[in-house]
Amino acid sequence: MTKLRLAIVGAGPAGIYSADILLKAEREFDVSIDLFEQLPAPYGLVRYGVAPDHPRIKGIITALRDVLDRGDIRIFGNVNYGTDITLDDLKQHYSAVIFATGAVRDSSLAIPGIELDGSYGAAEFVSWYDGHPDYPRTWPLHDESVAVIGNGNVALDVARVLAKHADDLLPTEIPDNVYSVLKQSPVTDVHVFGRRGPTSVKFTPLELRELGELRDVDMILYDEDFDYDDHDRAIVAGNKQVLVIDRVLQQWRQREIGQASRRLHLHFYAKPVEFVDDGNGRVAAIRYERTAPDGQGGVHGTGELREVPVSAVYRAVGYFGSPLPGIPFDEYHGVIPNHEGQALHTEDNTQFYGVYATGWIKRGPVGLIGHTKSDAMETVSHLINDLGNWWTPSEPSEESVVELLRSRGVEYTDLEGWHNLDAHEQALGAAEGRARIKVVPRDEMVRISNP
Repeated sequence: MTKLRLAIVGAGPAGIYSADILLKAEREFDVSIDLFEQLPAPYGLVRYGVAPDHPRIKGIITALRDVLDRGDIRIFGNVNYGTDITLDDLKQHYSAVIFATGAVRDSSLAIPGIELDGSYGAAEFVSWYDGHPDYPRTWPLHDESVAVIGNGNVALDVARVLAKHADDLLPTEIPDNVYSVLKQSPVTDVHVFGRRGPTSVKFTPLELRELGELRDVDMILYDEDFDYDDHDRAIVAGNKQVLVIDRVLQQWRQREIGQASRRLHLHFYAKPVEFVDDGNGRVAAIRYERTAPDGQGGVHGTGELREVPVSAVYRAVGYFGSPLPGIPFDEYHGVIPNHEGQALHTEDNTQFYGVYATGWIKRGPVGLIGHTKSDAMETVSHLINDLGNWWTPSEPSEESVVELLRSRGVEYTDLEGWHNLDAHEQALGAAEGRARIKVVPRDEMVRISNP
C-alpha cells in the first residue's frame, strides 16, 4: 500500500488540525506525520498570541492536546525551517509538506511618524506579554497616556492589558517578568482609535464585554460617535452581533464616570494621519482626521484634524505572514500563493507540487481559530487527491529524520519534552496559587523539556 510521509511546518491550531483531519479522512494509503515547530512548545498563537486573561479561548488547547496525546503524530519542537531543516531535506524524507506557519509580523501602516520612539507594533507587544522566548524580557511602559490603533480583537486585547491593573492578571498564566513590568506602569489613559463607526467594528461581543469588566477603569465614549444614519440603524436591526455590540456600548454611555484611576477611551470615526514628533524623535501626540459615514457602510474624510496627546502608540492594524526559504511568497498579501491550499509558482500560477498551505499563511490573518478547521479540510482534501504528484523521498524512514537533526546538533524537543515543560509550568503556578506560570527563556524551556 502507498504510504504518505507528511511533514507539517507549524504546530499551532492550523498544523495540528491538518494532521488530525488527515488521519481521520477516508483514504487508500497509510499516513505518517511529523510536525515541526520553531518554538520548544506547541500551540502557536493560542499560547503566544491570545492574551493571558482569555482562559475561555485558551480552552482550545485542551482539544489540541488531545490530538497530540493520541501518539500517532510526532512533534519536533525547537526546529527552525530553513536552517535546521530545509526544503531539500523535506523532499528527501517526505512525500509532501503543509506549511502552517501563520502570520506573526505587524502589517505596515504608512503614515508620518511611524518610525518615532514610542511607536510599537501590537504583534511585538503581544509576543512580549505572552512570554514568547524570542522577545526581550522587558518592555518600556513609562507612559501615562497611550494610543491603540485598530478596532479588532487584537486592538482590544492590547488596550485591555495596558489598562488593566497588574494584580488582576495574577490568576492567569502571565509570566513573572511581564507582571513586574505591568505592575510599575504609570498609565492612566488608553485611547483606542478606529476610522469607522461603532456598527463597523471587527471585534467580537465577548472581547467588548471583557473591557467593561475591568476593575477601576472608566469606559469613556463620545456622544458624537453615536449619531447613527439609516444604514447604521439597519445594520443594528439586522445583525445580531452588531446589535449586541451596540447594546453594550449604549449601556456604557449611561455609566457614571470619574471615580476610577484609569480610563479607556473609544474613539470612532477617527482615522490616524500622523504621529506627532516631540522634537526629540519621540511620539508626543496622535493626529487624526475625523471621518463620517457615507451612507453605504463606509466612511469619508471630513478634513477636520484633531490631536490627542499620547507618548506611545500601539499599531494593531493586522498581522502579516513571513516568507519561507524556497517557497513562493506573495509580498502584497503576506501569504503563500495558493489555490485552495495548493501552493502555486509566482511566475505562472502553476502548481508547486508537494507543497501546501493552511491557516493564516494560506488565507491571511482573517477569521477566528474555529475557521482553521474548515480551512485545513480544504487543504487536506487536495493533498489526498494529489497522490500522483507527491514527492518520491529517497530516505522515507522515520528514523532518518531523527538522525538528520542529531547530526546537525539540533536540540529538538518532542511530545514527552512538552509534557515535562507543561508539568513544570503548572507546578510553578501551583506554588503561587495559579494555573500556570510560563517559562520564557528558550534555553530554559529546552533544558526542562530534555532533562
